[in-house]
This record gives sequence, structure tokens and C-alpha cells, in this order.
Amino acid sequence: MAFHIVLVEPEIPANTGNISRTCAATGTYLHLVRPLGFNTDDRTLKRAGLDYWPAVKVEYHDSFQEVKDKNPQGRFFFATTKAKRIYTDFTFQDGDFLVFGKETKGLPEHILAAHPESLMRLPMTGDVRSLNLSNSAAIILYEGLRQTGFMDLN
Repeated sequence: MAFHIVLVEPEIPANTGNISRTCAATGTYLHLVRPLGFNTDDRTLKRAGLDYWPAVKVEYHDSFQEVKDKNPQGRFFFATTKAKRIYTDFTFQDGDFLVFGKETKGLPEHILAAHPESLMRLPMTGDVRSLNLSNSAAIILYEGLRQTGFMDLN
């Protein structure tokens, strides 16, 4: 098994490309929820992912609900600046789904409202709105990997 990163309606191809490279390096599954703010053949997306795209286990979905329906036993955690708890307050397990929203608006309110017990944030000063999406995904993923002993990574 492996961790899963879910990007709900990502907008910036370079962020998705960077996240794909992190997924390739860690054996993490990448789920992209449409609509995407770019074409998957976008040069910027491919450049950011370099030649790692063949190593990425990627699935495309038409809605977040489709991701949940295909993974009914999955444990889902949602990154949002609106959470009270920080990501280190959670105990992650192999196979968990880490969910991130679009760069400009984050996750839709209906998704946040449906999962109040699984909302997490990254601590930061009040001087900025949020961290970069690809940085946030890497930080939280690596916390999950650390908690699970880095599952066969060397």
C-alpha cells in the first residue's frame, strides 16, 4: 500500500508537476480531481515533473465524491488554513489520503463541512495567506511517511 495525495481542482501546472515528482520519489498515488486549471499535456506540468511522469501512479476523477466512492475504506485528511488542529496532531497510516484544494480558494466549503474531524493546517505567521501547494503537500506527506517508518524508502 502507499499514501495518496488528492488535488481537488488544481490550477497551477508547476505545482502539480512538483507534487507528481514527490509522488514518484515516494511511491505515493496522485489523484487529480477535475476540472483542472491546465491541460495534462502542458509543457510547464511536464517540465516540473521532469522525466518522472512514467513513475507516477496517477488517477483522474470527475469529482471528489468519485475518489471517496472508489475508496470506501480510505481514511481522508484535509489540508486547510481554516482548521483548528495542526497536521502533527494526527496519526497517519499507510494508505491514507491527503487532500488539498486549489491554489486560489482551497477546498470547497461543502467538503470541509462534511469532514470537521479530519481538517488540518500547517502553522505559519499571520503575514501570509498560505504556503505553496506543492510545499504543503510535501510537508504533510513526509510527516505521514516519518510516522510510518518511511515504508521501504531509502
